[in-house]
Amino acid sequence: MANKDTMSKTLIVALTLCIVCSLVVSGAAVLLKDAQVANKSRDLKRNVLAAAGLLQDGISVEKQFEQVTTRVVDLNTGKFTDAVSVEGFDQRKSAKMPSMSMELSDDQDLAKISRRENYALVYLVEKQGELDKVILPIHGYGLWSTLYGFLALERDVNTISGLGFYEHGETPGLGGEVDNPKWKSLWVGKKVYRDQDVAIALVKGSVNPAASDVQYKVDGLAGATLTSVGVTNLVQFWLGQMGFQPFLSNLRSGEAG
Repeated sequence: MANKDTMSKTLIVALTLCIVCSLVVSGAAVLLKDAQVANKSRDLKRNVLAAAGLLQDGISVEKQFEQVTTRVVDLNTGKFTDAVSVEGFDQRKSAKMPSMSMELSDDQDLAKISRRENYALVYLVEKQGELDKVILPIHGYGLWSTLYGFLALERDVNTISGLGFYEHGETPGLGGEVDNPKWKSLWVGKKVYRDQDVAIALVKGSVNPAASDVQYKVDGLAGATLTSVGVTNLVQFWLGQMGFQPFLSNLRSGEAG
């Protein structure tokens, strides 16, 4: 009786299995693409709302996000722009494109991001026709990873109403404490600018409540000095002249466009 377990038959079976699996995976990716895009959008909206202290249980994220207006800001002019569309604009990808970003010098690159995108999405919340909060995307390098998050400011664009990071790879229990609600709550009510300078910063250890500059200081992350330095640097970068400071100045004076 002939041996049916030949090398050619084994290869045919393996190849057929590979093709079938590839078709299944490709088909699933196509079928789930819309759901993945929707989930990504919903997650971003949830993080924007959470950073501003607006996220509520029991109400759909989409419904809550109706109070938020998304605009594009030209970081070079500090004004709103229609040069790119809000829909489909990928801020991360644009930061990697020479035509959509600028290379930062060592002196400029406080956040250690190498390139800064020319355009950024900002999220505005209005009440009775007046600005109530503005939520800004921020990112920069910590100890092990780039941290991505949002920082929310009150209507005076100087008082912090919240901060949250939605993606990072910092050490759990140390730098990963940027996710700790207790630590995040320390940012609420802190001030950003002292005159025209960005003064907000993390300190080593705990903030002295009797210090004259207590409103500009946040407790550092215990055992995570480099992550704390990274958070200070990225916040100061994005609230500084290379980031959103020109836009915030224009917004305050009504000249953002």
